Amino acid sequence: MTSMPSNLVLAPELKQHPGYARVFQPGHLTFGFIAPLESYPNSPGPTLQDHTHMAQKVDEAGFSAIWLRDVPFYDPNFGDVGQILDPLVYAGFLAAVTQDIAIGTAGIVLPLRDPLIVAKQAASVDQLLGGRFIMGLATGDRPVEYPAFGLDFDNRAERFRDALAIIRATTQTHWATHTSRFYGQLNGDIDLVPKAFGARMPTIIVGQAGQSLEWIAQHTDGILSYISNPALIPQIIERWRAACGPNVYKAYGYGTLFDLDRDPDHPLQAGRVLRAGRNSLIEHWKRQQDQGVGHVALHFKPQRRPAAEVIDELGEYLLPHFPSAVLPVEPSPAQAHS
Repeated sequence: MTSMPSNLVLAPELKQHPGYARVFQPGHLTFGFIAPLESYPNSPGPTLQDHTHMAQKVDEAGFSAIWLRDVPFYDPNFGDVGQILDPLVYAGFLAAVTQDIAIGTAGIVLPLRDPLIVAKQAASVDQLLGGRFIMGLATGDRPVEYPAFGLDFDNRAERFRDALAIIRATTQTHWATHTSRFYGQLNGDIDLVPKAFGARMPTIIVGQAGQSLEWIAQHTDGILSYISNPALIPQIIERWRAACGPNVYKAYGYGTLFDLDRDPDHPLQAGRVLRAGRNSLIEHWKRQQDQGVGHVALHFKPQRRPAAEVIDELGEYLLPHFPSAVLPVEPSPAQAHS
C-alpha cells in the first residue's frame, strides 16, 4: 500500500480558494454528493422533491461539495437522467440557497457546448457563489448525444483541449488574444466579463476526457475519476503523482454509486455499487486517505434508504473522521511583521 507523501505543495492561488480549499487539501479526505440528493433505485430520474431542503441539509451538516452532472438528453439505454436540471443553471440557484458548501460540475460535457458561453456561465456562477465553484469538465459517456448537436464523437478529445484553452484565456486574462482550431478567434478587442471570483477558477477533469494523465496534470488542478475496484487505487494514484511531478499536489478523487446498509458493521462489497455499513466504510476510507485519495463523491441512485436518513447518519458518524477542509487563514500584514 502506498502512503501519502508529507511534502506535497498546493498551488498558492488554490490555498485560499473557498471552493477548492474546502474540498482538496494534501493528506486529507473529504466527502460530497453527486446530485440529485435523492434515492431513486427503481427510476431513471428523481422527483426533485425537497431538493432545496436537501442541498441546505448537506451544507449545514458540513459536507464539502455538491456535484452536478451534465446530461442534456434522456437515453433509455443509459437509464439515468442525473439531476434533470442544467448544471450551470442549477449551480446559480444553489448559490442563493447554500452558505458554505462547494458547488462543482461533474462534469460539463465541453465538446457539446460553446466554450465562450461556458466561460461566461462558469465565471458568473463563480461570482454568485463567492468563489465556491469548482469547474469539472468532461467529454461525456453517451455517444448518442453527439449527432443531435451535429458534432463528431471521434474528435471530441481534440476539441476538448481546444475549448479548455479558450476558457482559460478568457477567464484569466483581460482582452485575450487567442486562435482556436475548432472555435472562434479572439483579437484582443473584446473582453469577457465577469472574470473568475479569485485569481482563477479551479478546473478538474471528470473521468479522463480522452486525455493522458500527463496532459491533465499539466493543464488542470485535479481529476475526479470513477472507480469500482478499490484495490486499484494505489497504482492509480502512483501514476497520477508521477504525472504531477515531485512535491506537487493536484487532487485525486472519485465518484461512486453507493448503498449504506443499516447494519453499521455490514462488510464492504465493492463493485459498480459500493455497499457497506458505516463502520466498514470508515475503515475503508481511512486506508484510502492514507493512500492519497482527496475526495469521494457519493451518488444516491441505488440507495435503498431515504437520502435524508443516510445524510444524517454520515454526518453524525463519518464527518467527525473526515471533516471538510478549513480554509487557511493568512496572517494580516501587522501579524506577519510582529
